[in-house]
Amino acid sequence: MTQTTDDETELAVAIGAAVRTRREAAGLSMRALASSAGISQPFLSHVERGLSMPSMVTIYRLATVLNVAPGELMPSPLGSPSRVAIVRAGSGSPVPVSSRPDAAIGHALLFDRNTSLEVTEYRLEPEVHISEWFQSSGLAAVYLISGSLEVEVEGEGSWQLEAGDFIRHDADLRHRWLLVDKKPAHALLILNHAVAPGTQQRFGG
Repeated sequence: MTQTTDDETELAVAIGAAVRTRREAAGLSMRALASSAGISQPFLSHVERGLSMPSMVTIYRLATVLNVAPGELMPSPLGSPSRVAIVRAGSGSPVPVSSRPDAAIGHALLFDRNTSLEVTEYRLEPEVHISEWFQSSGLAAVYLISGSLEVEVEGEGSWQLEAGDFIRHDADLRHRWLLVDKKPAHALLILNHAVAPGTQQRFGG
């Protein structure tokens, strides 16, 4: 269970309220949602009351069961809707990758229930845990800003990225990241939940 710090309390309360609202709209009991998402009912109760901060893995599992995009469970770091918005360096909403105490922290730059696009920044240090398997809807893409990063897509292979490299894959394929040679890396994760699996997207020239 990931306990909230003072800085995370507001975010945890907002996520908990969104989970509760969508659970009730779906007609699911707390027990049913917890069971389907692979978490305990007491933990879900803590999440809905804003007492515990769910990890990115948990948010994605809850979103899958509730049949919504993960961004619908997250308050937007951009604030009120606007035609122009900016997230200053270091001000994205912090969300741990998993419930482990050494889990890497992602900073959500764009998690907006009004769009299908999500952008999360990761500054990865050698001592953090990042190798959780992820799975979601739509299209996932990674742009590596610095360092080296291995991206493994289950059943497809693994690729080592260097600074400036870009990779995309169907997000419904289980995937994970691994640091190379235990050196820091800085990456952007982009998810578009509106893209159907197998859709061919063209990037670059």
